Amino acid sequence: MIAQFVLSALLLGILGYALIAARRTRFVSTLIGLAALAGLYFVWQPNSANELANWVGIGRGADLVLYVWVVLSMLVGLNLHLRLRTQADQTTRLARALALLEARKASGDETSADR
Repeated sequence: MIAQFVLSALLLGILGYALIAARRTRFVSTLIGLAALAGLYFVWQPNSANELANWVGIGRGADLVLYVWVVLSMLVGLNLHLRLRTQADQTTRLARALALLEARKASGDETSADR
């Protein structure tokens, strides 16, 4: 019974985070929110996880929860990877633009000093 309360508190915290993060990443926060709600349901109705697992052809509810967790973790990892890649591309474009600007400034200073 204590584990149910602790898990519920953690899942409610995750649900709160998903609601706050909805402005930034709607897709990921929706997945996190749904996973937290499903987790809350399965914490308080553990036999439902077994029934759902048997219905989809998986032996135990714990296995089903693990498989879903792995898929969701991979989606979050993919989202992080894509965001980091976008930021790296933006940083590269900014660095190139700054280098070109500095080069133009330097060549402009040299020509004015020669005059």
